[in-house]
Amino acid sequence: MERRYLDQTNVLQTRFHAATGAIVLTDFMPAAAEEQKRRMPWPEHELVRKVECEQGEVEVQVRFDPRPDYGRARIAIRDAGAMGLRIEMGASLVTLRSDVKFNPVAEGGASARLKVRAGESMAFSLTYSAEGPAVLPPLGELISEKLALTVAWWRRWASRARYSGPYRDQVVRSALALKLMSYAPSGAIVAAPTTSLPERVGGDLNWDYRFCWLRDAAFTARALFGLGYEEEAEAFVSWMLHATRLTRPELRVIYDVFGESNPEETELPHLEGYRGSRPVRIGNAIRNQLQLDVYGEVIEAVTHFVWREGRLDRETQAMLRHFGDFVCDHWHEPDNGIWEPRGERQHFTHSRLLCWVALDRLLEMHAQGRISNLPAEKCARHRAQIRRDIEERSWNPNLESYTQVLGGDTFDATVLLLAFHGFEEASSWRMRRTYQRIQEKLGGGPGLLYRYEQSFEGREGAFAMCSFWIADFLARGGGTPEEAHRAFAQTLAYANDLGLFAEEVDPQTGDALGNFPQAFTHVGLLNAALSLVEREKKGHREDNEAERTSSPAVARERLLPEARR
Repeated sequence: MERRYLDQTNVLQTRFHAATGAIVLTDFMPAAAEEQKRRMPWPEHELVRKVECEQGEVEVQVRFDPRPDYGRARIAIRDAGAMGLRIEMGASLVTLRSDVKFNPVAEGGASARLKVRAGESMAFSLTYSAEGPAVLPPLGELISEKLALTVAWWRRWASRARYSGPYRDQVVRSALALKLMSYAPSGAIVAAPTTSLPERVGGDLNWDYRFCWLRDAAFTARALFGLGYEEEAEAFVSWMLHATRLTRPELRVIYDVFGESNPEETELPHLEGYRGSRPVRIGNAIRNQLQLDVYGEVIEAVTHFVWREGRLDRETQAMLRHFGDFVCDHWHEPDNGIWEPRGERQHFTHSRLLCWVALDRLLEMHAQGRISNLPAEKCARHRAQIRRDIEERSWNPNLESYTQVLGGDTFDATVLLLAFHGFEEASSWRMRRTYQRIQEKLGGGPGLLYRYEQSFEGREGAFAMCSFWIADFLARGGGTPEEAHRAFAQTLAYANDLGLFAEEVDPQTGDALGNFPQAFTHVGLLNAALSLVEREKKGHREDNEAERTSSPAVARERLLPEARR
């Protein structure tokens, strides 16, 4: 079996070789411009599979066996003839249409068996309608037309990527993956489209990631704006401001794609889980956690928007002022931290850092006239206090490293973000020593990094997002450009055959662990690539400046003032 995405698209092709011939499966969700959709029947939601025989003759078996509500719902499949196989669930309708004749299966579902010969093809259209009347498009040539429209639509979208640096194919693939994880009506981006894929096979580190984390906000906004996807970036920031407006000044850790609270976490004991990894969960209990870092993430995401747009309405300004007041009043408190351990709260360095970011960015926007009536003196005073707290309590002089918690002696990859967020230069002695210690304690092999020391206790894999932080840190001045490129290429090597990443990587096997694909990881890839490009541009500017200032004309200009004196 071989599989690939059609170049610069999210159209997947899988090729199967049999003793008697070869077939190709093409899977896609139709996409087109709105004016094109109006020219033909276009369902609310559709998944298309096209089967083509390339050579010889191949026998194909098709099985249709949906399991709604995680297998808990009892359903009846009705054969509606030319209208397809239909499943009615209240006002919703699921329909499978094809030219193939299906037969009921005793244990449930329906199946068909047929032979396809070289040059022959067949298509399947699975549609979902939340409410009637359902649009049921004809098949035949329309499938080929939809495929052509979809390929063209994705290639137009991919061509918008304003990125001319190295690894463009991998960068565009990550952008395409991120686009698939976005919810178009609201602009929200889910952390992953899956639940309960384990971080440790056979273990219980199985979480539901089908929600939107505020933790990802600043990283995501920088990546989208940096690639030139302003429309998607602005939609994401707008969704974020809508969601946070509903609960201000307190923020939840995660929201659903509509900006509402996610459901309570529950377990599904009737499901075995991936390779026996139980429990299978729906919902996520971290909804009740306190993560102070989200304030910095939200506010910094807004700054990326402001740099492009330059305008904030009064309501948004008021909301940001409320966030600033909350940070001033609560930054010194312990919280659950970015990694969401389900134990007692601690004074995490990363949480302190993002509280500093929140106040620093508010003061910056205030100085630029973007936010009015900000209590600037109060914010500046607390920002200075947070800086002292981090510099004096998070720095461990015996370890010569910033640590996971204030006054602690454990290591955490998030301290590398002190450079990402501009708290300290990556080239500083403290940051270089911290990087060395992080590599010694958390390194998982070439291009891999565990997120914290507790990862070893839980027997997790290396954290893919943190692994891209290595390249990002080096690109920001923590190492040479050559070191940054090497680290980036080493981490890229752990992508699967389609160029996609999960949450974690098994350092021994290279296998993906955790939910898949993971938006956080792909955002990390994009930001690291952008940092590599910025480092190259900076190098070119420095080279040009050195060349300019070393020219005879500039040398004479420098001597003239001295001569006049």
